[in-house]
Amino acid sequence: MLQQNIQPTLQHTLRESFELEGKGLHTGLRLRARFSPAKAGFGVQICRIDLPDKPTYAASALYVSATERGTVLKQGDWGVSTIEHAMSALYAMSVDNCLIEVDGPEMPILDGSAKIYVEQIVRVGLVEQQTERTFLRLKESLTLRNEQTGSWLMLEPAEHFSVQVMVSFDSCVLGEQKAELADLSDYVAQVASARTFCFVREVEPLLKRGYIKGGDLKNAVVIYDEQLEQVEFDKLADSLGQSINRDARELGYLTDLKFSNEPARHKLLDLIGDIALIGRPLLARLTAYKPGHTSNTMFAKQILEAHVS
Repeated sequence: MLQQNIQPTLQHTLRESFELEGKGLHTGLRLRARFSPAKAGFGVQICRIDLPDKPTYAASALYVSATERGTVLKQGDWGVSTIEHAMSALYAMSVDNCLIEVDGPEMPILDGSAKIYVEQIVRVGLVEQQTERTFLRLKESLTLRNEQTGSWLMLEPAEHFSVQVMVSFDSCVLGEQKAELADLSDYVAQVASARTFCFVREVEPLLKRGYIKGGDLKNAVVIYDEQLEQVEFDKLADSLGQSINRDARELGYLTDLKFSNEPARHKLLDLIGDIALIGRPLLARLTAYKPGHTSNTMFAKQILEAHVS
């Protein structure tokens, strides 16, 4: 495992393969993903082994096709969704080259964080490759503003990679939060285990639209901030696959938090995974206000189009 204050200058891959199995957050399908070593310069590529000819493509912002409730890559008949947690773990752990083989249209959600990916990377270890990493160094700051959401992202020149995230929700439970990662060496302890989250008021609409079929209280932080009748609350709890013995008048988190600002930390985790789609390690300071997959991946494309070196 690489845990250094200075990012490694040589490329790395996994020492050996590992495999993870679990349900997809949105499809509810039982899925298997295998992560294998790859030669220097290979980058991170994803293969749909369940499709004819096993199409394989780079995990690149150029292939982003959708960003609602997760990042989706698609090219022709090939596609895979909810890739951000795996990408975040690979980037943070300095895995430059890796082949991901998945047997369905989505990565398994596991516990809703990057923790299990990180644990497996640590378990198998890394191999140093005798090829230099191609860092993306900024000549000047880059900014993206999304007028529809009020979000913005800024990338500034720096000697090492760091991230700061600020979130703001119209909610009596989750309002404004901040999270910061001063150095990638802190990722394992401060970011990796932060889980995805949603509001109770979003659950039914998302289910009706075909999302979160695999969502439950074991793989997401669920926030209850608008009171329901007890019968309605209990019915919704059942849809999450778990009976919740709770007075519907009591607002708050339905899941025990790992950090007081776990939602903000998860947004930071997602942001790293989406920005990793530029395909190169960054030497820059990344700041984001109200980040989301749409703005994150738009910014990743902007970075690629800027041709900075």
